[in-house]
Amino acid sequence: MRSYVVLIAFSFATSFLLTPIIRSVGERFIRGQLVRERDQHQVPIVKFGGLGIMIAFGAGLWLASQLSFFSGVFENSDPLRGVGIALILIAVLGLWDDVGDLRWYYKAAGQVVIGIVIATHGLVIRSLPVGTWRIEEPWVQGALTVFLVVLTMNAINFSDGLDGLAAGLAAIGAATFFIYSYILATHVSADDYANVGALLCALLLGACLGFLPHNFNPANIFMGETGVLTIGLVLSVSAIAVTGDVQGLDAHRFRNVPAYMPMVLPMVIVFLPVLDLSLSVVRRLLNKRSPFSPDSKHIHHRMLSQGHSVRKSVVLLYVWAALVAATVVSIAFIPLAVLIPIIVILVIGAALLTWWPLVSVRFVNLRRKLGK
Repeated sequence: MRSYVVLIAFSFATSFLLTPIIRSVGERFIRGQLVRERDQHQVPIVKFGGLGIMIAFGAGLWLASQLSFFSGVFENSDPLRGVGIALILIAVLGLWDDVGDLRWYYKAAGQVVIGIVIATHGLVIRSLPVGTWRIEEPWVQGALTVFLVVLTMNAINFSDGLDGLAAGLAAIGAATFFIYSYILATHVSADDYANVGALLCALLLGACLGFLPHNFNPANIFMGETGVLTIGLVLSVSAIAVTGDVQGLDAHRFRNVPAYMPMVLPMVIVFLPVLDLSLSVVRRLLNKRSPFSPDSKHIHHRMLSQGHSVRKSVVLLYVWAALVAATVVSIAFIPLAVLIPIIVILVIGAALLTWWPLVSVRFVNLRRKLGK
């Protein structure tokens, strides 16, 4: 665990210190830039913050390669080389979009290429951890891998609408997945706790936490397309890597855990973004619009319309994301008889906090009617 803590602290410090430098350089590119109607800020803001997250992540990956604790992870360097190539492609695609606002089909094509790079470097879904369900056809393995990568990228992208929202959700997701991957690794091997999924999520956690102070409301920099694509890539690759650990697992505790968790957990982590993505696609198709066209009817926009401030909306979305993710992970370690009452109480509390502005308004209106 000590090595992971070092990496989290290193990526945090790198991201935190590098982000103001990137903002200073990026200010030269936003002069004369117009604010879009759906944006929540009043003046143009630098959108290159994702570079700080990416560089911090890459620097942390290099540091990990120098630590003997992670020697087993770097024995087969092809998968991590694929991640490196994908990050370079993300930097090109992300900066291009942040500067020139690419059309959606160019971005979609770029995401598919990134998924193919991952799949052709040994990181593929070879089995679904449900019983003995193995996937033998290489093209099916590759197709599922590309689908998961693209889906996760777009889920994170759809959550990037309020100051600090995407970075915070990513940090919650990375922390949750890190804990699960680390504990899983300790049961797979008592001698070597090094794990690709835990390593990637530890680095992502530190990088996002280092970026968050600059991005939380009122934000002075955004992560842009580079950031959301990097986060989506790391979460999806971590999920793919972890499925292999479950397949080789003999620990009794995890035999009775839902074996599908490695595939479900990434989607649970980004539950709100995925839900928002699904609702947005349906809404736009019903209105005969492109499913990738932007609008201001996302979940976070609706929370603002209910009367929450930007900060309160973001914190409440943090609460829901943490609650959902922690629930799924806790199933592995806490008996349901103990877990369910706790979760019910927490859900009721979160629901009251979320819908209190509407409830309070209706309560006031009711009192006025009764007073008349």
